[in-house]
Amino acid sequence: MRPIRPIRLPEPPSGFAPAPEIFEGGGFSVVRRVVVIGNGHPGSENQSLGLVRALGLADKHVLYRVTRPRGGINEWFLWLPVSLHKVLDYILTQIGGYSRRVLTNRGRRLVPSSLMENSGGVGLSTILEANVKRIVTMAHETYEKEGPILMVASGRDTISIASSIRRLAREKVFLVQIQHPRSHLERFDLVIAPHHDYYPLTREAQEQVPRFIRRWITPREPPSKNVVLTIGALHHIDSAALRNAAISWNEEFSPLPKPLIVVNIGGPTRNCKYGVDLAKQLATHLQNIIASCGSIRMTFTARTPKKVSNFLSKELGNNPKVYIWNGEEPNPHMGHLAWADAFIITADSVSMLSEACSTGKPVYVMGGERCKWKIADFHKTLKQRGMTRPFMGCEDVSSKFCLIGI
Repeated sequence: MRPIRPIRLPEPPSGFAPAPEIFEGGGFSVVRRVVVIGNGHPGSENQSLGLVRALGLADKHVLYRVTRPRGGINEWFLWLPVSLHKVLDYILTQIGGYSRRVLTNRGRRLVPSSLMENSGGVGLSTILEANVKRIVTMAHETYEKEGPILMVASGRDTISIASSIRRLAREKVFLVQIQHPRSHLERFDLVIAPHHDYYPLTREAQEQVPRFIRRWITPREPPSKNVVLTIGALHHIDSAALRNAAISWNEEFSPLPKPLIVVNIGGPTRNCKYGVDLAKQLATHLQNIIASCGSIRMTFTARTPKKVSNFLSKELGNNPKVYIWNGEEPNPHMGHLAWADAFIITADSVSMLSEACSTGKPVYVMGGERCKWKIADFHKTLKQRGMTRPFMGCEDVSSKFCLIGI
């Protein structure tokens, strides 16, 4: 059996483009406040909060959130731009006596901070509805006293709101858009996108689609000067976060037999499809290595199909070495990142893989061969850099481990 050993992370490549002038000398020397535009999805909002944390501005930000009408027929309109969706919802309400639960009022306080604290937030007391006029007015009125605003947005629903604010307060706002906005990159001061978003430009990708469809696949041009490419998703996991998590979860995790293997199960996506067949393969592989494990902690996400979670719970839940998190708070995710000796993660989640790889510990991928298009390119990059390996079920996990980066 092959031993599982810590991974030596490669040094960052040289030749990075110089930082924008606003960040020279450190972000805090120029920017003293941040506006984050979120969309309600932790996978997107955590990327924005991770960047804010990395700039040392975690306690200087306010989170606004773009919300859509929800319930009933609204679920059919999620593909529409937010502004058009809201207009359509208003028309339906006025004409048909259509009723739904009202999620927001303009400028009204919305979501309690506990939702963000559980996903890496920084103790916000409230989250406000993202209103262009209100934020632009605030930027103009407070500029002389507070200086420019760094605005960070992530996710499709935030694009129109964030770009409108920049257009109306161009000299007062520096806009960073995370995740590729697909068109009109000149609307943003900086775009941070994963390298695999540009997979459609590769020869391999071009050969996979008919010629008449290629013009509709974005992006259609190489990265411009205001685009920064990353390998995976941004996040807030760094040595300080891991150290704090190790202390917070010490009582629960320090007594566990070593090595501790954390297994994270996501859910199938359009470019990474699987079902109970992958769960059966994973269960077999885990049973092959379980004798050499000290303990196994397994978690499911909201996207995990019930058939997958039920099967794995039935097959492995009665083993004394296996603990399956029941989904109740507190969420042990940070404790897992800090205390795990190795990770086994399904291939669908770019976020989970990005966080685990940042710890420098062994990361094994389950189901990577089932992925296609840009997600397959993402896995190819991770493997080439030595950051992940496929989980084969023949690994030897009995050797001694050390916690890297804590």
